[in-house]
Amino acid sequence: MAEQDTLNVKVVGSTPTWPIFIPIAIPMSKDYEIFDHTADIGIRVKGKDLKELFKNAGLALFQISTRKQFTKDKKHTTITVKQSADNLGDLFVNWLNELLSLSAANSVIFHDIKVKSINNNSLEAIAVGSSTANYKMNTEIKAATYHKLKIEEGREGWIAEVILDV
Repeated sequence: MAEQDTLNVKVVGSTPTWPIFIPIAIPMSKDYEIFDHTADIGIRVKGKDLKELFKNAGLALFQISTRKQFTKDKKHTTITVKQSADNLGDLFVNWLNELLSLSAANSVIFHDIKVKSINNNSLEAIAVGSSTANYKMNTEIKAATYHKLKIEEGREGWIAEVILDV
């Protein structure tokens, strides 16, 4: 059913037909996996609590879409992100799309995220990134979508599934 590759990324179902490069230079997180979805990318993210779930989802966006290639610009940009929404699903999608928007607007790739506070309707986090000049774009992620969105608390923590429009 699912195979584990040497990069600790699980592909669930058939092998994806979309072109994707999983960067070798960036240590891969075991806290997310990519699953098959027609023309888009699906990710399944895990976290022991909501803070870790949102952090891992945010970092997964940039680990999938970019590969660190150079260190042309050593400056780091720190951005405080505040989000509010009517429910947890909206908060999750808004969070991911806000990170993508801030990344594009500030020409940074986020490599560290600290979720300071979170509940079902709001979050505050700090995202740290470095210049896009230090990275090679692998797959452009346009947005997180609501299609087949799942966020559940289980015995071992939280799990979320989200489809990313590429």
